[in-house]
Amino acid sequence: MNKVFNFLHRHRYDILCFFILISLIALTFIIIPKEETKNIIKELENKSFDIRQKVISKNKEVNKDIIIVSVDDPSYEFLTEKYGDWPIPRNVYGEMLEYVQSQNPKYVAFDLLFINTLSRVSGSNKKLIDGFKKYQNTYTAMNFDNYSFELRKPPIIANKLKTNIKIESDTFKPTLFKNSRLIMNEIIEVTDNVAQINTPKSSDGLIRTVPIIVDYPQYNPNDLSINKIDHYLYMTFKMAIDYLNRYENANINEIIVSEDNKIHLGNRTIPLTNNGEVIINWYGESGMHTNKAYKYVSFWEVIKSIEAKQNGEKEVLPADLFKDKIVYFGTNVYSLSDIKTVPTSKYFPGVEVHATLFNNILDNNLIQETTTPYNVLITIILAALAAYTVFKIRSVYFSIFFFITEIFSYIYITTFAMAKYNIWIWIIIPIFISIFIFICSYIIKYLIKSRDFEYTYKLATTDGLTELYNHRFFQEQIRRKIVYSDKMKTNFSLILIDIDFFKKFNDKYGHQAGDAVLKHVAKTLKSSVRSEDLVCRYGGEEMAIILNNVNKEIAIKTAQKICDAIASRNYELTPEITVNITISLGVASYPDNGKTPEELIEYADKGLYKAKENGRNQVGLLE
Repeated sequence: MNKVFNFLHRHRYDILCFFILISLIALTFIIIPKEETKNIIKELENKSFDIRQKVISKNKEVNKDIIIVSVDDPSYEFLTEKYGDWPIPRNVYGEMLEYVQSQNPKYVAFDLLFINTLSRVSGSNKKLIDGFKKYQNTYTAMNFDNYSFELRKPPIIANKLKTNIKIESDTFKPTLFKNSRLIMNEIIEVTDNVAQINTPKSSDGLIRTVPIIVDYPQYNPNDLSINKIDHYLYMTFKMAIDYLNRYENANINEIIVSEDNKIHLGNRTIPLTNNGEVIINWYGESGMHTNKAYKYVSFWEVIKSIEAKQNGEKEVLPADLFKDKIVYFGTNVYSLSDIKTVPTSKYFPGVEVHATLFNNILDNNLIQETTTPYNVLITIILAALAAYTVFKIRSVYFSIFFFITEIFSYIYITTFAMAKYNIWIWIIIPIFISIFIFICSYIIKYLIKSRDFEYTYKLATTDGLTELYNHRFFQEQIRRKIVYSDKMKTNFSLILIDIDFFKKFNDKYGHQAGDAVLKHVAKTLKSSVRSEDLVCRYGGEEMAIILNNVNKEIAIKTAQKICDAIASRNYELTPEITVNITISLGVASYPDNGKTPEELIEYADKGLYKAKENGRNQVGLLE
C-alpha cells in the first residue's frame, strides 16, 4: 500500500496532466455533437476528402471498356437542326441502340428519362420500345422525387421493378421518396431493366455519394395511403449485379445488407452508409476535359455513322468500337442541366457519375468511411502523441517541429489509406483536437514549470521549520532595501529578535518542543506585521523583521507590540504542559542607525543585548 501511495505521490503531476488532457478531449467531443458544429466539421471533412481524391486520382486509370455516347454541344446543335427542338424523336434513340447493339456490346445504359410525353413523330416510340424488348442487356432510368401530390399524383410502380432485400442491419434506413416521374409504360412492359438514377448533392453542391438503394411507398390507389415500403436499386448497381452473374459467374440470387452495412457480391464488397448510399472513388477529371478518362463519343458521330452505313459509305466511327463494351448514353450539354460537380472536377456529366460507379464496382474500390469508434480511438492516439511531444521534448522548437511532422505524417497516412485500401479516415477532428491538446499541453507544462519554479524558489529562500524567509534571503533583501531607499529617499527599519532562555528550554523539554516553540513564535511574528513586511529566521532562535517605509519611532512601537503579544500567550506543548515564552528585541532604522547592512545589524544587535542585560522580555533601546 505504501508503494502505491509513494508512486501516486511521486507521479501526481503526471497523473493530473493525464486526467486534464482526457477531460479536454471529452469536452471537445461534448462540444462537437452540437448541430452547428457537426455541420461545419462535416463540411471541412468533405473538403479534406475532396483534396485527397484529387491527389490520389492522378494515379488511377479508368476502365477502357466503358464508353459514353453523349449529347455534347456540337451534337446538340446538330440534332436540333436536323430534328427540330429538343427532345429529339424516340426513333432516333432506337436507331442508335440498334447500331450499337449490332457490334455486340456487353451492356447499354440510357441516362435519359423516356417519360410519357407525346412524340412529334407518329410511331417513333415503337423503334425504341422494340429495342428494349429485343436487347435484354439494355437498361434505362426512372427517377424518384418528393413533389407535392397536388402537383403530381404519385404513380403506382410495377412490382417487377422493386427488389427484395434482406436487411440484417439495425442502423440501415434507405432514403424514402414520396413521388416519382414515371417513364413510358410500354418500356416497363417489355423489360425489367428499369431502375432509379437519383444522385443527391451534398450541402455544398458536390456529389460524393450515390444511393444504390432507395425506398418508395406502395400506395393505395383510392386514398394514397401507404400499404408498404419497397426497395429500388440504382440503375448502374442493378446492371453491375447482372454483369457479375453473367461474366464472372458470381451467382448473386439475393441482396443482403449485413449487420455492418455491407453488401457482398461474390468476391466484391459494397460498403453502404446508413441511408443506402455508396461513397464514390473518383478517377479524376471528366472525359470531356482529358483523354485519361472515359472515352466520349458524340451523338452526331453515331448518327453520321448510321447514315453512312445505310448509304454504303465509310462510317465515321470504327465498325467494332462498341464490341464487348459497356456503353452509356447521356448528355454533357450545360443547357440540358445534367452537369454535376464532384470532388475531382467542377464540370462532370451526370452520365459519367454512373460510369464511375460501375467502374468502382468492377474495381472493388468503393470508399468505406471508418466508424466513429475507430475515429475516436485514432483521435485519442494522435492527441496523446501531441501531449507526449510537449512533455517529453524540452526544446520548444523541436517539439513544434516534431508535432508538425506528426500532423503531416497523419495526413499522408490517411491519404495512403484512401489510395491503397479505399478507407476514408477522419482528418479534421483528429487534427483539430491534436492542435487543441498541443496548445493546452503547453499551457499545462508552463503552469507546472511555474509551480516548480515557485516551489524551488521557496525551498531556496524559506526556512523549512518555521516557513520564514531564511538568512540568505534576509541578507539579499536588506541590501535591496538600502538601494531602494536611497533611490526613493525613504527609510526602513530592522528588528532583531531572540527567544529568551531558549537553550534551557531545549534542555528541559527536548528539541521537538523547541521546534514547536520556534513555529509558534514565527506564526505570531507574521500575524503581528503587515503583509509587505519581511519576517526572517536569522539563525537558531534568532529572527529578524524588515519593516518597509517605517521610521525608528514606529519600529519601536511595533517591536513592543510584538514583545507583548509573545509574552501574553501560553503555548501548549502537550495536553499536560503549557509554557510561557518571552523575547528580547533590538531595533535599527535606515539611514539613521547605519548605512550598510552590517552597520544596521550591529546596531540592532546591540539593542538586543541591552534588552537581555536589562532583564529580557523587552525592547532594548540605545541612547
